[in-house]
Amino acid sequence: MRKITLLKQARERLFQAGIEDAAFEANLLLCWACGCTRMELLQRDIIPDGSVEKFQMAIQRRSAREPVAFIIGEQGFWTLDLHVSPETLIPRGDSETLLEALLHHRPDRQAVRSVLDLGTGTGCLLLAALTEYPQAWGLGVDVAPGAAALARRNARRNGLSERTAFVAGDWATAIRGQFDVVLSNPPYIEHADMAHLMPDVVEYEPHRALDGGDDGLVAYRILCRSLPHLLSETGCAVLELGVGQEKAVTALAEAAGLKVLECRKDLGGVGRALVLAFS
Repeated sequence: MRKITLLKQARERLFQAGIEDAAFEANLLLCWACGCTRMELLQRDIIPDGSVEKFQMAIQRRSAREPVAFIIGEQGFWTLDLHVSPETLIPRGDSETLLEALLHHRPDRQAVRSVLDLGTGTGCLLLAALTEYPQAWGLGVDVAPGAAALARRNARRNGLSERTAFVAGDWATAIRGQFDVVLSNPPYIEHADMAHLMPDVVEYEPHRALDGGDDGLVAYRILCRSLPHLLSETGCAVLELGVGQEKAVTALAEAAGLKVLECRKDLGGVGRALVLAFS
């Protein structure tokens, strides 16, 4: 089938399904179906039948608002390529703000020796941090066994298996010990707002990783109570925040005896990464 016809049909179907960047996503999925780069795709006119069938199935799934990352099975984050699955949230660029904040406040790449990631999901935050701190080892914790298994797989993919461990367990009870760095992207969507999320999110990504309770702060209360016991004396924590949560989470942290070093904004101007340490 001719590429130009195939892409035109796909763009129209995606646009009708409410996909804003239909042209870009159609090209991305065709590259995936053909197993080629965008440059290689430009040089092709005819798409073989096997790739056409794979592409059309992908377009059908995307038209049902399944995220592209779940269709192709992977997502880039920081300098990593990561496997993804419906067991976890898809890593997002906003979360890279946590790593930028961490590197600013802990610039000595040799000094950080231990990193804890609470609610590790794909392992994206932990694995990215370990690529920046070569002397560190890391522990990732997630309540879902499937998420811990996926993070373990991502550690293998990125050559970090020997410096990581992943366990399934509850944040409040699973961990003992102190760490130089604690990272977390907890569930922070207010329960009443869950129904208003994009269908790509609410219909496909795990609600346990999104729903932060009635006020969106349930996980932060647990984190702020736990951090004084988990941080080393000179350690720092970096927590991801939702829109408008800086003041409330700051109050929880200060009540637990922690000091806010910074609330770093993401590219959209949202206060996204709250950096905490001992007063």
